[in-house]
Order: sequence, then structure tokens, then C-alpha cells
Amino acid sequence: MAWVGIIPIGSLELSSSLFYIGRMKTLRFFVIGLLGAATTWAATFSLNSPAFENGKPIPKIFTADGNNISPTLGWSGTPSGTKELALICEDPDAGSSPWIHWVMFSIPPSTHELPEWEPTRGQLGGTQGPRQGKNSFGNIGYGGPEPPPGKWHHYYFRLYALDARLNLPAGITAAELGSKMRGHVLAKAQWMGIYRR
Repeated sequence: MAWVGIIPIGSLELSSSLFYIGRMKTLRFFVIGLLGAATTWAATFSLNSPAFENGKPIPKIFTADGNNISPTLGWSGTPSGTKELALICEDPDAGSSPWIHWVMFSIPPSTHELPEWEPTRGQLGGTQGPRQGKNSFGNIGYGGPEPPPGKWHHYYFRLYALDARLNLPAGITAAELGSKMRGHVLAKAQWMGIYRR
């Protein structure tokens, strides 16, 4: 069994806006072929956040009920040969398809952290810095949890190590990013938080 950080892959509920094909009572499936069968959940490539524990509630400050700012994310073990990193945050409990909360790409492979409160603009840190896409709210950058009252929602932050620079423009969707990532993913890492009203 492979591991990502502290999450056993054999026990993950896997879902993605890029791969979502339906729901069952206890399982969600994605199409691995979209990114290529060689994609690896590398044991040494791990994602974390000091803002909340993996699988635990996301503090209100990072939600639409608070300041709606992005949490700090950090990672280690970026695979050799990585040309850029990409990040997607989504809520698979939002309805018939996952709700996208954050899309970021063109993250330099030398980067090991995204600080709290990233600006909600397309280009970050100059022309060679990260770029942000459009979330399901129709906005650029991070949009925090905003679920209807009731059940817990799960928010998956997934980081992808890519073997090529994609040179994509700011403002693209998660689906467009996923299409361009096909066949270029060296490894993935994940961190998950929950929130309800």
C-alpha cells in the first residue's frame, strides 16, 4: 500500500472534477487514464498545512463565513524532473459534480510553500511566478468553503508534480488544466479538511 503523508491510498475516497464519473453510496471513482496510468502517489511527496490537521475541520477564517483567505500549504519530496507544480482544491460533496475552490499552476519546482492569504489575481510573483485559474464561484484564485447547512463537506487540496512546463494562461478552469496535465504527472500529494454550517 502506498502512502501520501499519513493517508493510506487504499482507504482514500478518490474524486476529482477532472475525473468525476458518478457516485455510489460509499465510493467515488475517477478515471486514472486522464492523467496516465504511470501517475504515482509518491511516498516521499507530501503536502501539509499548519492551518488545520489532515481530515479535521478547516478554521472559519479560511471560509466564506470568515475572512475567506487561503491557508498556508507546504510540501516536501518534489520528484526529480519536476518542471512545474499545479494545485487544485475541490469539494466532491457539493452536488452532481465537485465544486472547485482553487486552481493554481506554473508553480516553480523550487517552491515548497504557499503562504496564507494568496492574492486573488491571475499572475503571482512576476511573469515567472504561479498563475491562478477560475474557481466554481466564477472568480480567480481561492474561494473558501461555503456549503449549505447540514452535513460535513470534504475539501481536498491536491498538488501535482509535472514533468513539463505547460505555459497556460491565467483564468483557465480545473477541467482545462486537467486536460493539459494528461500524461505529465510525475506524482500527486493530498491534504484534506472538512467544514459544515
